[in-house]
Amino acid sequence: MTENVSQRQGLFVQFFGWIGRLVLELFERVFFIYRLILDSLYWTFAAPLIGKGLRLGSAFDEMVKVGVNAVPIVGLISFSIGMILAMQSAYQLEQFGATIFTANLVAVAQTRELGPLMTAIIVAGRSGSGIAAEIGTMKVGEEIEALQSMGFNPIKFLVVPKLLALAVMVPCLTIISDFIGISGGISIAVFSLDLGFGRYLSATIFALVFKDIITGLIKSVVFAVLVGLTGCYMGFKVEGGAEGVGRRTTQSVVVSIFLIILADAFFTSLFYYLW
Repeated sequence: MTENVSQRQGLFVQFFGWIGRLVLELFERVFFIYRLILDSLYWTFAAPLIGKGLRLGSAFDEMVKVGVNAVPIVGLISFSIGMILAMQSAYQLEQFGATIFTANLVAVAQTRELGPLMTAIIVAGRSGSGIAAEIGTMKVGEEIEALQSMGFNPIKFLVVPKLLALAVMVPCLTIISDFIGISGGISIAVFSLDLGFGRYLSATIFALVFKDIITGLIKSVVFAVLVGLTGCYMGFKVEGGAEGVGRRTTQSVVVSIFLIILADAFFTSLFYYLW
């Protein structure tokens, strides 16, 4: 009897101990994210105003890696998506003799949804993983501790240039993606649908309104911040050597894409009902 009571007590202790560790770990993660966001905002906006400087040189270097070097892959994928979207739209619309509305569908879908969404996913896989791997490797090699011992703040030195680069270049990549995606639709319209370049282009211009482009750009800025913060968080949380770097790098891509899709659903609903 006494043995059974002791076993039950041991199970209760293990269960509540597991719950306690889970809650403490959750609070620790939330607090770390809160400090990361707060410190990033401070070193980006407040610190330069009081003379602590902003590492613009490093930010420009990051812009080249994040934005300029990503133009070919973003352009190729955007052009392909524009072609696919035009073909699939025309397949349905030609049944009603409304093939010309392919231009409307491609233009609006590309600027409001596919342009910012696909660009962010490409950046998450290409640059978000790189950020996590870079910071994680520095964490494993104790380079972050070395920076702190020399008086450098890791957030200012590592995080802020990357966030600035992403916040500037992802909207620029989104604009490029929009134009190239629409160009892909035009190529299908001219060579397969016999709509004519001028007619298709006029329909595209008529279909687009200013808010279509603005909503896409707002989304792209949010996506950029999510990718940057996720990559930095995963990098700072690396443990266990090279294996830990690989694991956190993979997690950064998966979590970034998940957050991007959630944010896209939220802002799409918000703009649909309010704008």
